Amino acid sequence: MARTIATRRRQAIPSRSMAPTGEKPLNPSSRYLRPRPDPALLSIVVPCYNEQQSLPLFSAEMTRFIDASPYPCEVVLVNDGSTDRTIELLAEWSARDSRIKVLSLSRNFGHQLAATAGVDHAIGDAVVLIDADLQDPLDVIHEMVAQYRNGFDVVSGQRTFRAGENAFKRATAWLFYRIMQLFFLKSLPRDVGDFRLMSRRCVDSLRSMRELHRFLRGMVAWVGYPQICVRYERQARVAGTTKYPLNRMIRLAWTAAVSFSPLPLRMSFFAGGLMALLAIEEAVRALVAHLSGRTVAGWTSLMIVLCMSNAALLITVGILGEYVGKIFEESKGRPLYIIADTWNVAPRSEAEASARQAQTDREPAASERR
Repeated sequence: MARTIATRRRQAIPSRSMAPTGEKPLNPSSRYLRPRPDPALLSIVVPCYNEQQSLPLFSAEMTRFIDASPYPCEVVLVNDGSTDRTIELLAEWSARDSRIKVLSLSRNFGHQLAATAGVDHAIGDAVVLIDADLQDPLDVIHEMVAQYRNGFDVVSGQRTFRAGENAFKRATAWLFYRIMQLFFLKSLPRDVGDFRLMSRRCVDSLRSMRELHRFLRGMVAWVGYPQICVRYERQARVAGTTKYPLNRMIRLAWTAAVSFSPLPLRMSFFAGGLMALLAIEEAVRALVAHLSGRTVAGWTSLMIVLCMSNAALLITVGILGEYVGKIFEESKGRPLYIIADTWNVAPRSEAEASARQAQTDREPAASERR
């Protein structure tokens, strides 16, 4: 049954990604690249939240992928406080396959922190971040690894088409990336989600950034290193519902804006300046009317200026409060996440030692092939 489902899934989602052989790198550091071999171990990190409907399909597709992969793989699945049978399905999968590692967080910490937990515990030379809804075709990972071999440290999946999404979501996503790139983070690639491959040195740099309010795709762009995109067509969810409704999308967009720029504070400063100019204009108008002997009605204009100035003041205080609140939360020094249970997860020092030994064992074979 699982094989039939996996076969149908491959037929329903062909890999239509476009290889970026002539793609322009995303930053100046990409001008000098050092080719490298295949990763000795590829880690695939998958945050999961209430994915009981999609997990049977995802597990069949992922097993097919790692069985056919020319390089060893591990899959790090993070249960982000799911309230359905997600953790049961993950535990059963890990019992059948030792390559499947499961972290279960003590509560729902959010997608960005669940992804962070998985990246923190991934030990591969290259780490891929992907969701469990099969919207991102697994076969695109091979194209990402090809660019990794060319010397790129970050290979992002760039969506050329978004199936299963309404016009409003596509339009707001299109607008979000362009506003972010124009005003907040110029190095942020357009139309790129969290689906990406990162080299070990990029992952180590990312792990050193422990801020609580996280926008991972912006943080990866910020660390630099040679980066490039692989373009592909994103598919509709195989099952279940999106975990990013409108309110979460707005919250993520706001976190992205205030985490990478003080521009909102500067905008409130300029708004205050405009209100001051309006107040001066009203004062001049009233003075001219008084000197010319005309009666100044006063009430309407006064109320308008007062309401506008108070609104601008409250907005400014609110924006400032957002920054102060984030400083307060960061000052507590709390952990980003808490792990309640694990399956097939060795202590990090032992896992890294095993990975290094595997890489040493692979080097003679790689030399013979060359």
